[in-house]
Amino acid sequence: MFARADFPRFLSPEALDDLDEDDPRAVHSRKDLKRLNRIMGASGILANALTRYADHPKRIIEFGAGDGSLMLRLARRLAPRWPDVHVVLLDRQNVVDQKTRDALADIGWTTEILHADLESWIAQDEMQHVDISLANLFIHHFDAGTIRRLFEVLATRSNMFVACEPRRARLPLIGSRLVGMIGANEVTRSDAVLSVRAGFRGEELSSLWPASASEWTLTEHRAGLFSHVFVARRCG
Repeated sequence: MFARADFPRFLSPEALDDLDEDDPRAVHSRKDLKRLNRIMGASGILANALTRYADHPKRIIEFGAGDGSLMLRLARRLAPRWPDVHVVLLDRQNVVDQKTRDALADIGWTTEILHADLESWIAQDEMQHVDISLANLFIHHFDAGTIRRLFEVLATRSNMFVACEPRRARLPLIGSRLVGMIGANEVTRSDAVLSVRAGFRGEELSSLWPASASEWTLTEHRAGLFSHVFVARRCG
């Protein structure tokens, strides 16, 4: 039985997070996520938000970057208008291969791999300023307290933050129960449902942005059938 349309946010650990990076189930699930990202149009959604709201950045950080494939697709879209960008790919697991790094270099973007979890990054005393911070299917892994702490840091160390997350609604939940149809394994099938239940709707992310950051403009809306987009940008 499916949940009602306005079901509350429910956060639960996802199986992929607890698997070793070279576990065959994890390898298969990461491939599933690539397919799901393409189906959901993540690179297009993020590219549209970035080109609509941002000027040419020099430094971008992606949280939960995984194998870097999403950043590579973004770079291929954006490099003609945004040359010479330095990207920082942050993830707990070190799964960015040399082929992806070389492909980014061929485009003219330089790459830095940062092997750390989000809480460690937030706790750093000194962090370089970045023009753009972004996340895809990542923020929903954390509770409101951790998201608030991340936003407090971003409000002082970044000029823009863009997140593309699962939309918590009935249609995405139905879709999450059907990912086996694209060949998703048991890890992805379980995690997909949990991701939607931990997703966002309305202005839930805007409500976690620091109230003291008055120089920021916040935008939050649904995108496509399954996604929820949050954009915070510094004005002036």
